[in-house]
Amino acid sequence: MTHAGPVNLHDWIDELCDTLDLDLEVDEALVLDLARDVAHNVERRAAPVSTFMLGYAAGAAAAGPEHVESLAARAQALALAWDRPADAPDPDDVEVPVPDDSEVDHTGDRID
Repeated sequence: MTHAGPVNLHDWIDELCDTLDLDLEVDEALVLDLARDVAHNVERRAAPVSTFMLGYAAGAAAAGPEHVESLAARAQALALAWDRPADAPDPDDVEVPVPDDSEVDHTGDRID
């Protein structure tokens, strides 16, 4: 693979839009700011996933520029407030012990 050196970001975006058959304007500063904040405050690998999800949310909502900015601001606020270490358990993933009822006769029980 040959790399010619630094690439003009605008040229890359224009060519990528052509390749992906997209007709849109990209606010690369907005996307790069989100990626930076996620990479620094959450985890580096979360940056591209987060920017993809921003694009997906914007596309699903047929969002205009103002709505995209609002979505990005919400994602950035989450990233900037992130304080969960990588090995912390997910608070929504609570392990609830299942009681052992093997001694109980369930004959005639109905499941609604």
